Amino acid sequence: MAKENRLVYSTDRGRIKEEPSAEKRHEGDCIVRIHRETKGRKGKGVTCVRGIAGTDSELKLLLAELKKRCGCGGALKDGVIEIQGDKRPEIKALLESKNYKVKLAGG
Repeated sequence: MAKENRLVYSTDRGRIKEEPSAEKRHEGDCIVRIHRETKGRKGKGVTCVRGIAGTDSELKLLLAELKKRCGCGGALKDGVIEIQGDKRPEIKALLESKNYKVKLAGG
């Protein structure tokens, strides 16, 4: 495993900040799929929302709205919104009110 060489401090300029990366755009297939997952989470269930197209900042705004509506925590990982607990009915109602085509998938 090679170690990445990057300059973090220079005596001439001081601390060197990383270049901001371009915002990542996620593609969707026009159908939002909501499903519950427990695998790899020690039995704790999360509700995953996949298929929403948008940039990271757009998905973070939607995530914040979902977290407020459901009253629980959540995260955005690689374009997939994860909400703690089984909140499929609440999420489906909110997304349908925003004119998304929603399907409940999985168990």
